[in-house]
Amino acid sequence: MRVQHFERGVHYTDRDLLLIVRKIGALATHCKRVKDESSLIRIEAERRPTKKERDAVKVMVTVELPKKILRAESRRSDVVEAVDRCVEKLEPQLQRYKDMHSASGVHAGRRR
Repeated sequence: MRVQHFERGVHYTDRDLLLIVRKIGALATHCKRVKDESSLIRIEAERRPTKKERDAVKVMVTVELPKKILRAESRRSDVVEAVDRCVEKLEPQLQRYKDMHSASGVHAGRRR
């Protein structure tokens, strides 16, 4: 698993960075292919000037897997909260991907 991280106007404490790494690492428990060398997780965080303070931080997480790209985006007041929400959004997507591409679920994803 390769992880790329980009940030614009956002600075993390060491504690925040550790929490983010743990949350992103938790995605690997849902699907073995996330751990492959061919997979890539890209995290983009930016602070934006907005009227609503709760939407000041925008985080986008992209998971590139063989034959599929999964994506989630969240706007929150804190980076850790936004990453947490992105992980919540990616979990069902990863489960569908796993069901579709696992050996036992090859036919589960096809429509009749």
